[in-house]
Amino acid sequence: MATNKKNKISKWYDGGIAGSCAVCFTHPLDLIKVHLQTQESVAAGASNMAISIVKTQGSRALYNGLTASIARQLSYTTTRFGVFEALKKKIQKGSNEPISFLQKVAIGAAGGTVGGIVGNPPDLINVRMQNDVKLPLNQRRNYKNFFDGMKRITMEEGALTLFNGVSMTIMRSVLMTVAQAAVYYQSKEMLIVTINEDKLHPV
Repeated sequence: MATNKKNKISKWYDGGIAGSCAVCFTHPLDLIKVHLQTQESVAAGASNMAISIVKTQGSRALYNGLTASIARQLSYTTTRFGVFEALKKKIQKGSNEPISFLQKVAIGAAGGTVGGIVGNPPDLINVRMQNDVKLPLNQRRNYKNFFDGMKRITMEEGALTLFNGVSMTIMRSVLMTVAQAAVYYQSKEMLIVTINEDKLHPV
């Protein structure tokens, strides 16, 4: 019983923890991407943008918004995969009973919707922190970290501001969860069937 409980808990956390570890390495690339997307004219490529950021702001600037990025993975990724797994178990008649691809798509969309809502506040703060250095000094928000951003946005702009752009976040989350979770499980089931058939009917 203890082992089963431990396995169930791990499924809720593994995706978020893995995503958090990954962004510690990929965050500078995400920051450079945001800078490239928000520049007024195509004045610099990725490598030149990275060099410019390091020269003008220091190497630590490449990690602006990292706390929000980690918070996003811990909330957004954990939630969408957690909801998917929970709904999948509800639908399954047995622990190993497969469900249809359309059912996988439906629960993937549900998980993506909830994940998109939960992950929107850290996503918004992440983008703001990454793009802050491009604003004039008197317009910079200078959030210290994710929690400071949450507190200040709630107090200065209202809690609903944390959900600006949530519809697009949900849309992206739905597409990603369906593509990742639903397609993964369907491919896995098809592969298992193929392997079992090969064992029963060896060449």
